Amino acid sequence: MVQPRPRPHLLRCVGQAFKGCRATHSSSDSYRLSIARLLDDKPAYAKDVVVTGFVRSIRNQKQRSFASIGDGSSLESLQALLTPAQAQSLSTGTAVRFTGSWRPSPNPKAQSHELHVADVDIIGPAEASTFPLQKKYHTPEYLRTMPHLRTRVPLNSTLLRFRSDAIAAVTNMFYKDGFTQSHTPIITSSDCEGAGEVFHLDSSQKGPKTKDDDGTFFRAPKYLTVSSQLHLEALAQSVGNVWTLSPTFRAEKSDTARHLSEFYMLEAEISFTEDMNDVMRVVQNTIGAITKDLESGSRVGKELLSVSPDLDLLPRRWRGGSRDFPKVTYTEAINILRSSSHQFEYEPRWGAGLQAEHERYIANELGTSWDASVPVFVTHYPKVIKPFYMLSTAANENSRETVDCFDLLVPEACEIVGGSMREHRLEPLIKSMQACKMIPPGPIPSDDELGELKWYIDLRRWGSVPHGGFGLGFDRLLAYLAGVPNIREMVTFPRWVGRCEC
Repeated sequence: MVQPRPRPHLLRCVGQAFKGCRATHSSSDSYRLSIARLLDDKPAYAKDVVVTGFVRSIRNQKQRSFASIGDGSSLESLQALLTPAQAQSLSTGTAVRFTGSWRPSPNPKAQSHELHVADVDIIGPAEASTFPLQKKYHTPEYLRTMPHLRTRVPLNSTLLRFRSDAIAAVTNMFYKDGFTQSHTPIITSSDCEGAGEVFHLDSSQKGPKTKDDDGTFFRAPKYLTVSSQLHLEALAQSVGNVWTLSPTFRAEKSDTARHLSEFYMLEAEISFTEDMNDVMRVVQNTIGAITKDLESGSRVGKELLSVSPDLDLLPRRWRGGSRDFPKVTYTEAINILRSSSHQFEYEPRWGAGLQAEHERYIANELGTSWDASVPVFVTHYPKVIKPFYMLSTAANENSRETVDCFDLLVPEACEIVGGSMREHRLEPLIKSMQACKMIPPGPIPSDDELGELKWYIDLRRWGSVPHGGFGLGFDRLLAYLAGVPNIREMVTFPRWVGRCEC
């Protein structure tokens, strides 16, 4: 086996101010750090510092010029001091490499240090007259027309780093709790939710049709997945508790601030449990893993606070992630809604799904305290409005048939998590599928009648165990914690009805 040669330009930084950090060198006497690292460490003085990034703005005076440089690592830009001659070819959007000395700033309130540039290297010029991101406010709607560029806007790059930090936090949490991360398929044979809002998959070329071949690539209808749940159930019976973070797709023509056609779901399945509280506890730990870093004063947390128009909004939401989440049954929630003096557009009634206005009211009524906004669990919904795979409640309330399931509600974003105990017994699952008219009535159907879900039924035949799981709308949660009103700003390349820019 050939061992890769060490890269000579990756060296340890020298000097007490940069002890323990790793930097990329362009020569033996210079080192390159991210702008965030330079601004955080605030070294007293350093020569031959290399900064790479993009020009956010340029300001020229008679004797000197000032350039604001960003590299995506920080909401703040780095101020670089140049001569007018050095700045002559620079414009907003230009990709540059500056080499110079890091010196204390005469105006430390604005920035403690600044880069005195000795050498300018233009890596990628930008046409000043056509570059669409100038130093001014751009509306979110305008930025959505150029998703390939909008992460150069400081706030959008902060949201992208927040997403990265959140993924790291939940990955670490699941690892410590003994979960196995898995990658479930995007192309599937079934519509997990049964709502029919699926994207049908096809290829550009079709072959001849025969008795056993419809001419399509997979020889049968296939879809883009709406959930990884069914596949996670299979994996949970192999390795125990599992989780995934993967894209899911809904062909729902909803043009709202809460909906996307392609979005990420964090899904987990807990094996060998008969208590739904075990599943809800994992949900709470998942959200708490993200809010813990924000509350502790992470860089991205401080940056989100600095741009929030409401200084109290984000801290309240972050504190709520570490509190015990209140629980209320669906029946209790309906009673709360019906006894309220609030005028709802849709009348709350038992047996119907909760509308967004109902979810908002419940979240505000039960989860709001003087110092925190705490998510609220609503449990035990009517069986008739839930998917076939949910476990029926052992003792139904007032003879009304419910299932062991839950939704997690937060203000504004409404539902962000849905979960349940799964029906792990063969005969009740068959009856539930028959009641939903997914398979013919009568005795246990044949393999042909079970169709594409035969493999799912097989899981109940051979060593099935009690289990439950959940799906968390990752983009919705991040938008809620970042104070972003539209989910499209939390996704780098958003897709929704009528829009797929690149």
